[in-house]
Amino acid sequence: SLMFISPLTLLPGSRQCFLFFVTKSQNLVMNQKKANESIYGLASGVWTANLARAHRMARGLKAGTVYVNTFSMLDSAAPFGGMKQSGFGRELGIEAMNMYTQTKHVWVDLSQEKFNWYGL
Repeated sequence: SLMFISPLTLLPGSRQCFLFFVTKSQNLVMNQKKANESIYGLASGVWTANLARAHRMARGLKAGTVYVNTFSMLDSAAPFGGMKQSGFGRELGIEAMNMYTQTKHVWVDLSQEKFNWYGL
């Protein structure tokens, strides 16, 4: 059987919202849909002995973090942040650095040749 805790969100006032459900259904799409019904998506948890099923389930969950057979573990190198109404963007990891940068392409012609661009 599979057990899900989905989703977890931090609400104003430091409250947390949990939705628990247990299923023996083998229909992963139906289980993902049920887990994704919430407007929040900070974290989800999947408990199962089947690792392949856990990975398939995690791919379809709309949550910033998906825990498998554990919950509330953090790593400072891993990106942290929610989806839907549980936040925008990521903190920690390379994803957080990318939030504060913008890529720009600059092309400089250092040759001495003059080009007749557009006939000018």
